[in-house]
Amino acid sequence: MPKIADIKEEIVIPDGVEVSIDSGSITVKGEKGSLSKTLFHPMINIIVKNNVVEINCKSPHRREKALVGTFTAHIKNMIKGVTEGFEYRMKTVFSHFPIKTTVEGNEFVIHNFLGERSPRKARILDGVKVEIKGDEITLWGIDKEKVGQTAANIERATKVKNRDIRVFQDGIYLVSKEKMMK
Repeated sequence: MPKIADIKEEIVIPDGVEVSIDSGSITVKGEKGSLSKTLFHPMINIIVKNNVVEINCKSPHRREKALVGTFTAHIKNMIKGVTEGFEYRMKTVFSHFPIKTTVEGNEFVIHNFLGERSPRKARILDGVKVEIKGDEITLWGIDKEKVGQTAANIERATKVKNRDIRVFQDGIYLVSKEKMMK
C-alpha cells in the first residue's frame, strides 16, 4: 500500500486558553472550565509550542491520516468548549397526550408520553445543565460529546414503539445546535 506524504496540522491557541500535554493526555483550560482527553497513537506526535498545537505524522497510511484529522477536530472542539461552550435546543412535540418534562437529579423525566402510566427517564451526563421552559428544552455545557450524548439520550427515551410513526409523531426532538449564550 503506498504511503501518503507527511501530514502536519496546526491549531492556533486563542488568548486565555492554556493547552498542556502529558503522555498522550491533553488538557485544555479556559474561562469556562477545563477539559481533558486521551489522544494517543504511536505514529502521531502532538506538540505545543509558541501558542500553536502541532499534530504531525511521518509517512502515514490512510488510517493515520484519518486519525490526524480526528485529533485536530477533538482539540478544536475542546478549545471552543472552554471559550464559548455548546448549547443544544430541543422541543417537545405532542398531538395525542400532553407531555410533561422535569429534571430530577441527573435524570430527565418524561411523564405521560403517549398516555403511559410510568414515566420514561433519560440520563443527564456530568457537566451538562438542562433548563425547561414550557415545550422548549435547552442543554448546555463545555464538553460537546457530553451535551450531544445527553440530547441523544432524551431523544431515544421518547422513541415510539408498536405504533405508526406517521400518525404518532409525539416526542422530544433536537431543533438546533449553537454556541453557548450563557
